Amino acid sequence: MDALLVMNAGSSSLKFQIFTTGGGRPKCQIRGQIDGIGVRPRFRADRADAMRLADETLPAADVPDLPAATRRLQDWLATLGDLRLRAVGHRVVHGGPEFAAPVLVDDATLAQLASLESLAPLHQANNLAPIRMMRALSPALPQVACFDTAFHRNHPAVADTYALPRVLRDAGVRRYGFHGLSYAYVAARLAEIAPQLARGRVIVAHLGSGASMCAMVNGRSIDSTMGFTALDGLVMGTRPGQIDPGVVLWLFAQQGLSAAEVSELLYKESGLKGLSGLSSDMRDLMGSGDPAAAFAIDCFIYRAAMQAGGLVAAMGGIDAFVFTAGIGENSPAIRERLSARLGWLGARLDPAANSAGATVISDQASVIPLLIIPTDEELMIARQMLQVLPHLSDAAAG
Repeated sequence: MDALLVMNAGSSSLKFQIFTTGGGRPKCQIRGQIDGIGVRPRFRADRADAMRLADETLPAADVPDLPAATRRLQDWLATLGDLRLRAVGHRVVHGGPEFAAPVLVDDATLAQLASLESLAPLHQANNLAPIRMMRALSPALPQVACFDTAFHRNHPAVADTYALPRVLRDAGVRRYGFHGLSYAYVAARLAEIAPQLARGRVIVAHLGSGASMCAMVNGRSIDSTMGFTALDGLVMGTRPGQIDPGVVLWLFAQQGLSAAEVSELLYKESGLKGLSGLSSDMRDLMGSGDPAAAFAIDCFIYRAAMQAGGLVAAMGGIDAFVFTAGIGENSPAIRERLSARLGWLGARLDPAANSAGATVISDQASVIPLLIIPTDEELMIARQMLQVLPHLSDAAAG
C-alpha cells in the first residue's frame, strides 16, 4: 500500500495519520498519536474504521523527546508489512515572510525555518524535530512542510502592518496569523456543505488550548486575531492574548524579569491557567466550583466576543459564524455563552441542536447561521502534499 504519512508535533505529543491517495483524494487509513512524551508516553493507533491497532504505555526513558517518538513511530510503521511510505508531511507553525505555500524540505529550507524559532517558541522547534529525525532515518524520503501562516498571506496591507518604522516591517515585523491549516480545511468544508455561505463573510472561531478567530470573505482570510506571534488575540490555555506592550516593558523595568522569564510567563503561565490559578484546560474549569475558574471563563468569552466584533467591522458585516477545534467542537456551554454575546448581530442558538452537536446550531429566527465544522489539519496537510508532489496522486488506493 503506497501511502503518505502526516505528522503534527506538539510540545509533548506527536499526532499522525496515514493516507492513501487513489484518484488524487487523500483518504485516512490509520490515525494515532504518542502523547505524554518524556513523562508517561502512550502510543495509540486506530484504523479509520475505529479498529484498535496499538495501545501501549512506554517507559519514559524510551521516549524522552520528539526525535525518540519519531523513531518509535517509524519502527511501528515498519511492522505494517504492506505499507510503503512515499512522502511525509508536517505542520509547521511559522513560515515567516518567505513561505506562502507548502514546500519540499531541503537543507536551506530547514535552516530558514529554524531561524524563525524565536517567533514561535512553543511550536517551531517541536515541528522541526520530527523533520530532522526523518531526514536522518530515511534521507531519500521526500518531506513537505505545510504552514499555519500561509492561509493569511493575502491580507490587505492595513490589516498586517504595525504602526512602527518601515525598517522594522522590512525586517519581517508584521502580523502573520496562525491556525491557517485549520482555517483552510474549514473553508473548504464550508464550501462543500453551504457554498452560498462560503462565498460570503464568515468568522471561524478556532477555540482550543490555542485559540484564534479568522475573518473570511469568499473563503479567503482577510484578517485574524493572532499577529506577529501566536500570543495575540483571544485568551488561550496558557497565553494571555491581547496585552498592552507597556506591560512587557514594565515587567522588564520594574520587575527585573529577563527575556526568558517574560517568555515563560507569556507562553506558559498566563491565559486560563494564569487567571484561574488552577488549570489551562477548559474542561477542568467548567467542572470547578472555584470563583477563579468562573472568572477565567468569563474573560475567555468576553475577549472572544470583543474580537469577533472587530472582525465583523473588518468585513463590513457577517453572514455566518463557525465553531471549530477542541473547545469549539466539544463544548455546548461555551458555544451557548459566546453565541449569546453575538446576539447584537442577530445570532440565535437552537439549544437542542447545540446540545446534539449538529452542523447547524442556530434556530430559524437567527439572522446569521451558526455552525460547527470539525477541523482536520492532517487531511489538509495531505492535500497540500499533493500540490507539491502531484505524481503521488496516482498512488494505489489500498
